[in-house]
Order: sequence, then structure tokens, then C-alpha cells
Amino acid sequence: MQGNMMFQPLLISSLIEHAEQYHGDTEIISKNTDGSMTTTDWKHISRHAKQFAQCLKNLNVEQGQKVATIAWNNHRHLESWYAISGSGLICHTINPRLFPEQLIYIINDAQDQVILFDKTFLPLITGVKEHISCVKHFICLDDYDEAIVEALPEVLFYDDLIHAQTADFVWPQLDEQSASSMCYTSGTTGNPKGVLYSHRSTVLHSYAISLPDSLNLSAQDAVLPVVPMFHVNAWGTPYAAAMVGAKLVLPGPKLDGESLVSLIDEYQVSIALGVPTIWQGLLQAAKQVGSTLSSMNRNVVGGSACPPSMIESFKHDFQCDTIHAWGMTETSPLGTANQLKAKHAQLSQAAQFKLRLSQGRPPFGVQLRLASEENGTETVLNDGCTAGNLQIKGHWIVESYYGQKQNALTEDGWFDTGDIATLNEDGYLTICDRSKDLIKSGGEWISSVELENIAIAHPDIEVAAVIAAQHEKWDERPILIVKPVANSQVTEMDIIEFYSDKIAKWQIPDRVVFVDTMPIGGTGKILKKDLREQFGSVLSNIA
Repeated sequence: MQGNMMFQPLLISSLIEHAEQYHGDTEIISKNTDGSMTTTDWKHISRHAKQFAQCLKNLNVEQGQKVATIAWNNHRHLESWYAISGSGLICHTINPRLFPEQLIYIINDAQDQVILFDKTFLPLITGVKEHISCVKHFICLDDYDEAIVEALPEVLFYDDLIHAQTADFVWPQLDEQSASSMCYTSGTTGNPKGVLYSHRSTVLHSYAISLPDSLNLSAQDAVLPVVPMFHVNAWGTPYAAAMVGAKLVLPGPKLDGESLVSLIDEYQVSIALGVPTIWQGLLQAAKQVGSTLSSMNRNVVGGSACPPSMIESFKHDFQCDTIHAWGMTETSPLGTANQLKAKHAQLSQAAQFKLRLSQGRPPFGVQLRLASEENGTETVLNDGCTAGNLQIKGHWIVESYYGQKQNALTEDGWFDTGDIATLNEDGYLTICDRSKDLIKSGGEWISSVELENIAIAHPDIEVAAVIAAQHEKWDERPILIVKPVANSQVTEMDIIEFYSDKIAKWQIPDRVVFVDTMPIGGTGKILKKDLREQFGSVLSNIA
């Protein structure tokens, strides 16, 4: 016997309708590509989304087709998201930091019909245009500019399009299992792989990240997603913000520490989200300008492991709790978030801090397990010590990649993440390393993450990365690549000695290499592949 309850499909359009109806006057702050600021609200975001949905219909873009965006976090980009997905199209966010060859591959693989772009990326568009014949329309999200028309004569302008429409577009009733948005992985070998999210998975994910034991979002928050909207949909925050009616502060293209401090203080941001490299710059800038970041009571760190010294600095210097989280493109992205349980209140501050260093525990909706290296379906103990291959399943986890008939799961239905991790009895996850970044020296494993966390705590180191270098005797040995802080006089021996009482002697890096810049990928992560190519043989003549 079925229950006697209404059924309504879980649709992205319902999120923006809710935000308009019950949080219409809640501010959306947007920094534009020219540096100017726009203040709007959920009511106008919703109205413009409907106007643009009608524009897309007039351009004969059919349900199920893809509309790509190459844009920063701003109000027009946000409006277009709801217009695209809400009208039954698929919103394909593209990372502009990819190589042109990758952009061409992704656009053609997705068969994008329309590309929306900020004028910042006009050179990208004109550079790849002749190789992407599938694209029928190019729409600039900035104001009319004769220079853009000269470079791209067929260009349309977003504001001109929506101002010619009314806001009486009616959102269609879609199958909640239909695709709503699309991202391509950035960490794979070979060509990037597409991940198609559904309306249902996105709405459920929005619930999950809003929970108190997750990111704890509410209508009382001012949310600053520093993580770009092209990086796994800004970790789902633009959807969750509409669901709970939160204020959004969209930072545009300038993500340097000083710009972010200014936004946080001026618009009273309560929660901000980004990768560790972003927060390193923010902490330095806040100290330099004398800001206390008084409004920000928590920040979310994901994308890569957060150094303990960073968590400590946010807490002790700025009274800001850091929520350590883990996820990936294939998990929408939330897999875990670190919030303490009631029983942990009895722990000492030192014990609580140690627990906060982990990536946290899964919310309802996903499950985690650790598989043994020998058998992909045989699990290891959840004792907080025994490492295994991290696998995940749940409502917003990928089943198969776009265009591939074979699913991406193990024979018993789990997705293998490629991470090596431990789980304790409460489900707290600690990522030991990416399997490809572990260093095997003389048959023993060394974690690059652990070595990096120690290095970044050194006051003279701004950014650090550890890679495996080839070694004639030990096969691989760790070397440390660092970008020192400005005007630092730190030496290689100073840094080697910094490790002496913090880790076993045989795990200490063999070399420290100083660099002026660190290769950073499109999602803010250090490109270890590039570092391995450049420095992987520096020990090859050492026996």
C-alpha cells in the first residue's frame, strides 16, 4: 500500500520560486568584471531567470540540450543557471583555466548549443570559435561593448535579451531524474570526463549541505562562495542559498586576499567557502590590513587537505571555526563535513582540535567504506588507523560518466574515489593521500599530505607541495617544493631541521626546492603533475 502523500518532483526551478516567494528582498551582492558592484535580490534574480528562459526558448534551444557558461561568480551568471536548468536545459559550467585543446574537447563532447561568457574570456572564445561548430549562439554577460562586437560580430548581449522579455515564463514540470547541470572532471588522466547531475540529486544535495551537521546554512547567513561556480557548481551553494533564503555575496574575478577581506567586512559575510590556497592569501591580507573578520564565524575548506596551522590561525586569530570538508566532481561534491558530535564536548580542546583535522563525517544520503588494496570489495576496519581505498555511494554520487555506456562503479555498486583514507567508528574521514600522490620509498609508504601540513606551518613558507622524486636506491623519495613568503631568508637546512621532531627521520624530504611561483590548476589546487615533470629527476644521480 502506498502512502497518501502528494508527489511533487524535486526541481531546481522550485528552489528559485521558493526564494522569490519567501526571501524576495534578501540581498544578492555581485562584483562585476569591471570592478563595479551590483546589489539585487532573490525576487529580481528569479524574474531575470524567467526572462532569460524565454530568450533561450526563442533561440530554439530544446529541452535536454546544453548551454555552457564561462563566467565568474556574479548575478547574471546566477540568473542564467536557474533559467537554463529550470527550463529543462542542461547548464554546463566550463572552467576557463583549462588549456584551449581541453576547452575544445569539452564543448564538442557536450555538444553545447549556446555559450554565455564574461568579457574577460572573450579571447578564449575567439581563440576556439572555429573549432566548436556545434555552438549556435554566443551571449556576453557584460554590458554592450563595441570592442566585443568587433571581435565577435554575431555576439548577443544578455541584458538586451532579457529586457525584451516579460517575466511571465512558466517553469515546466520536468522529470526529477532528468539532467540539470554538467561538470567535467579536472583530475583525470586523458580527456576530461563529464558528470551529469539530475534535478533530484541537486535538490537533495542542497538539503544535505544546509544541515546543521554539514555547512549549517540558513536565512540568517551571508554566504561568500569564493570557490568558482565552474568548480562543481560552487560546491552547490547557489542552490542551497536559494533553498534557505541566504544572502549571497558573489566575488567576481578578484579572489586575492585583500579583495576578499574587503567583501567580508563590508557585506558582513558569515560563512565563506574556498580551497586552502585562497585562505592562505586571506589570512595574510587580514593580518596586514588589521581586519578581525568579525562577521565571519565559519569558513569551509575543501578541494585539498587543510593544513592544521591554517585551522588554528582562523580559530585563534579570528575566532572563526573551520569546517573541513571533502568531496569531488563525481560526488556533487559533498561527501563529508566536519562537525563535532555532542559527546565530543567532553574532550579537551587539544583532542577536539585533532578531530577537526579530519575531513569529517558523511551526512544522511551518502555512505563511505574502505576497500582493501588486494580486494576492491573487501573492507578494512573503521578504527581510525587502518588505511584503505575510499569508496562512496549515495543519492548524489555519479553512476556513469557522460557518453560512456559502462558504469563507473565497482561490481557491487560503489564509486572508487582514488583516495587513500582512514575512517573511525563514528565515520570521521581522514584522507591520507591521493593514491597517485603517495610516495613509496624502499617499500614503505609516505604521505605527501602529512609532509605538506608540517611545511606550511613554517612561518617562512607561503605554499608547499611534496612529490615523489626518482631515486636509484629507494625507488622514490619525497622532495619538498616551496614558495617562501616575501623577503624570506629561510634556507633549505632551516626547513629540513623544522621536520626533525615532527616525523620519523626516514620520512623527512631529501631536498627542498625553492620556486617563485607554484603551478595552480583551474580549481585552485597545486598541479603536482607539472611539479613531477619538472623536478621528478632531481635525485636521480643520488645513490
